[in-house]
Amino acid sequence: MSGVTYDTGLLLAAESGRVDAWAFHARVLARGVLPTVPVVVLAQAWRGGPQAQLSRLLGGCRIEASGDLDGRAAGRACARARTSDVVDALVVVAALRRGDLVVTSDPADLQRLATSIGRRLALHRI
Repeated sequence: MSGVTYDTGLLLAAESGRVDAWAFHARVLARGVLPTVPVVVLAQAWRGGPQAQLSRLLGGCRIEASGDLDGRAAGRACARARTSDVVDALVVVAALRRGDLVVTSDPADLQRLATSIGRRLALHRI
């Protein structure tokens, strides 16, 4: 596994204390991989404090801001997939740029976005 990107579903699962989410996170860290959390995913999951479990998870992650190129690519992906979910689109374009596996509760929507731009996305359902 080269890299891992967490989508909102993983963050919400960790915050709710789901054992499978925490076990997955532990396996990723044990392999020496620092998961990426796009800042838009953090914004979608964060509802004010305290969110102790989510804060604990984020301590073992890298938060990534989106830039101009990813924003434009995400907009194109939304147009082609005929969706307005810019968070999913930003997750997809950034993960594809890095070659990451995406951990999500919504693999069908993410794969649809990737397919709309002619790409295949590695996904793990949580």
